[in-house]
Amino acid sequence: MKLSKLAFLAALCSGAAISGGSAASTAWGQLPLATIDSGVAQVSYCDCAQPDCGCDTAITGNSNGACYDGCGSGSLFDAGCLGDCELGDPCSLFGECRGFTVGGWVQVGYHDSNLILFNSRKHEAQVHQAWVYAEKEIDTSQGFDIGGRIDYVYGTDGQDTQAFGIDNDHWDNQWDNGADYGHALPQVYLEAGYGDWSAIVGHFYTIIGYEVVPAPDNFFYSHAYTMYNSEPFTHTGALITYNVSEDIDFYGGYVLGWDSGFEDNGDAFLGGSSVQLTDDVNVTSTTTIGRFADNSGGNERGFLSSTVATVRLTEQLNYVFHTDYLDTEDANGNTVRDTFGINQYLFRTLSDCVALGARFEWWNVEADSRGFYDNADFDLSGDYDIYALTLGANLRPHANVVVRPEIRWDWVDGDRNRLALADFEILEDNDDQQTTFGIDAILLF
Repeated sequence: MKLSKLAFLAALCSGAAISGGSAASTAWGQLPLATIDSGVAQVSYCDCAQPDCGCDTAITGNSNGACYDGCGSGSLFDAGCLGDCELGDPCSLFGECRGFTVGGWVQVGYHDSNLILFNSRKHEAQVHQAWVYAEKEIDTSQGFDIGGRIDYVYGTDGQDTQAFGIDNDHWDNQWDNGADYGHALPQVYLEAGYGDWSAIVGHFYTIIGYEVVPAPDNFFYSHAYTMYNSEPFTHTGALITYNVSEDIDFYGGYVLGWDSGFEDNGDAFLGGSSVQLTDDVNVTSTTTIGRFADNSGGNERGFLSSTVATVRLTEQLNYVFHTDYLDTEDANGNTVRDTFGINQYLFRTLSDCVALGARFEWWNVEADSRGFYDNADFDLSGDYDIYALTLGANLRPHANVVVRPEIRWDWVDGDRNRLALADFEILEDNDDQQTTFGIDAILLF
């Protein structure tokens, strides 16, 4: 769930259990770029007869071998064997003053093929996100407290982050700059809390799903089909969090549909729970039920169910399983969207400066999902299965800088000619498969 992913990273960094809870720096954020303090000594040469010193002749080929301390078999894929990593101290342009924090980041990226996701401006270095936020976190350890947050973003991700749920040029929906760049205010909310209870009121990121819009809160440069097509980005309304215990959180609230800004775009329940099953396993289940879109007579209604399981396999290896099911109809009972998706992630940390990741997605679109086609009267036959495998890395030369290279393979199983007739080409030139290289850099401040 988007609420618990920064806490998940904090658990990874400390070697502690994965736990739920809201994020400190990005509020309703997702798993940030993975870094883990391995706590393992650098590979060195020594007298292998010394106590607590192992030997692996395969590393050097000489009789003395290479000695290692806590480095497993001496393989480069054992954390710490890449050597010490000095990230330095993180820098901040604004810092914190009396509980208020101001910060942000700039994300610049490049990719060589377009997708029907955020990355749709190929062969061009672009500013995806120039982001600034101001926040006052609440602290209920001394009783009642009040805070809030506001976010502003400009870039090629700006138009995808606006209140596009209502197409009337209200709120930030008209803040475009040409065909690709735009401004957005994706979060403006107040938060209050007392003891184990807290509530936010305003415009805020959804708690549904795993991946999110803010770049530093995702491992990969590109996004999943499920996140972009089957989940809301933002809500306007109220959401209450009850911390039952250190291992259990409950969420519940009322929202005005999906992606609506401060306007009525429906009536829906938003809620769920996050449960720490063991020291290494967390399961977060969320749902939204009701009217999601009431724009221009659309009247989309139904439910979305999402489950995210995070599992710490070892100190350096972590697995995430995410599944969504979306089923909506219009006022006449016709299917608007009927999709099912499974995303699986595997993260391997080599040092504080280097982490590797893999994501495999299966996104299924039922044939009667008219909400994805420009021609609402076009009747497709058969289901469509979209698969995507992404391999990537997080490289940190400094605590404030992250570079994320990746290579991605997408392929489509379905009648692409009928998809083209419905103006729903998934890959470039309506191809059945595509290979995409992408890389971005994030500078945090």
